Amino acid sequence: MVRDKDKRADPEARRDELRKEVSEIGRPDAYVLHEVIRLEGDEELRRHGLALFLSAFAAGLSIALSLIVPGVLRSHLPETDWAKIVSSMGYAVGFLVVVLGRQQLFTENTITPILPLLHDRSVKTALRVIRLWMIVLLGNILGTLAIATLLAHSGAFEPPVLKAFAEISHDAIAHGFWATFIKAVFAGWMIALMVWFLPATAGAAPFVILLMTWLVALCSLAHIVAGSVEAFYLVVTGAASMADYGLTFFLPTLLGNTFGGVALVAVLNYGQVAPEVEETKAVEGERPD
Repeated sequence: MVRDKDKRADPEARRDELRKEVSEIGRPDAYVLHEVIRLEGDEELRRHGLALFLSAFAAGLSIALSLIVPGVLRSHLPETDWAKIVSSMGYAVGFLVVVLGRQQLFTENTITPILPLLHDRSVKTALRVIRLWMIVLLGNILGTLAIATLLAHSGAFEPPVLKAFAEISHDAIAHGFWATFIKAVFAGWMIALMVWFLPATAGAAPFVILLMTWLVALCSLAHIVAGSVEAFYLVVTGAASMADYGLTFFLPTLLGNTFGGVALVAVLNYGQVAPEVEETKAVEGERPD
């Protein structure tokens, strides 16, 4: 049996204990959810840089399914009002693969490593968060560029599907800076909420991922990684420029996703458990080694 002192010293044991508590409670309180996500975030902050990059690059490739599946569905559906409702469901496939496969996605990391930072507000932890963000974002973007190029030039898909890819992708750069920013705030908020819910969902996790990401697609919100596949598809086919990608899509979407995840989910959800967190830290600080 793991003693209390050993559990405090071993984040993995503590996380497993909390996950067991989540499953036994059924509807855990906010503090338990916070602790599960915080310990996961602390673990991510300690991962080797190459492992993070490869996982993020894999996520950039996998998220292309959020363009491929809707594109294939759209090419087979009639042009009716309900067709988008059906084809948008395909958007969730990429997220299901990435999240359930434990690949690194930037928008998930707008909450997971932020909780350790709020718990330990030090320069060292802040630098670790920035390091994580830079590695994951770089891996995600390079992965999306690689897969978008492959989709455009591999000849793997028929012309009707390629046409559907282009039609879907156009929405990524069709709006002004502030409109895209607001769309990105909502997307970042919804994806971060999804991450917050997941520890309490157990076997229902695929349904939660499906629902939340389907809503992102149905509302035509802006996601920095999934949207990069779409925007890069336009760039590599000559329908858009790198300036369109960088200024019209990337910058406002990155800022919006980050604000939506950090400010609207991580900070607010931390705020509701902050008194318990500080009380726990004080009690543990008083315990003898």
